[in-house]
Amino acid sequence: MSRRVSDEAALSAMSLEELWRLFPVILSESRPEWAEIYRREKEMLESVVPLSRISRLSHFGSTSVPGLAAKPTIDILLEVRPDSFVFETLPLLEKCGYREMHRDEAQMRLVLVKGYAADGFRGQAFHLHVRPCRDWDELYFRDYLAAHPDEAERYAALKRSLKEKFEFNRDAYTEGKTELIAAMTRRAREEMPGRHVPE
Repeated sequence: MSRRVSDEAALSAMSLEELWRLFPVILSESRPEWAEIYRREKEMLESVVPLSRISRLSHFGSTSVPGLAAKPTIDILLEVRPDSFVFETLPLLEKCGYREMHRDEAQMRLVLVKGYAADGFRGQAFHLHVRPCRDWDELYFRDYLAAHPDEAERYAALKRSLKEKFEFNRDAYTEGKTELIAAMTRRAREEMPGRHVPE
């Protein structure tokens, strides 16, 4: 049995609490190499997914915002065309070391991860979000933080506070950010209307 298969089996058998203990919330100061790590992963994805099916690839999340403290996980948005291709990407992406974490058939969304093993993080962690091409909130939120360093620091302070309370509860950590993210995203859409509308 390959190490990857055994990792998947072991992780699938763990409770949520066990997974949170194994993969706690980690915050790192901003690292300039995150942009280069994303670039290399983007090139790899473009080499396995037909370019005719890729509408847009984007680095989002806190690692995409210069100077922002972040969980050292590279979040990538892979927007595809046509919409039906979302789930057809799975076999291609599994060859690149990704494994499915979540799917939403109704919303045509697929989330894959890489860098998670039965003994903890292994190498660089990635979260890959495969979706149809749309006007996604995450891209506006990223751009808002990059354009407003004071707001980015406010967001970073919230994350540090939540990490202290919920280091071993990722759901609570994420929920604690929801209200501020929604408010900042609304302001981003007001400031940058239509910025990410597909052409």
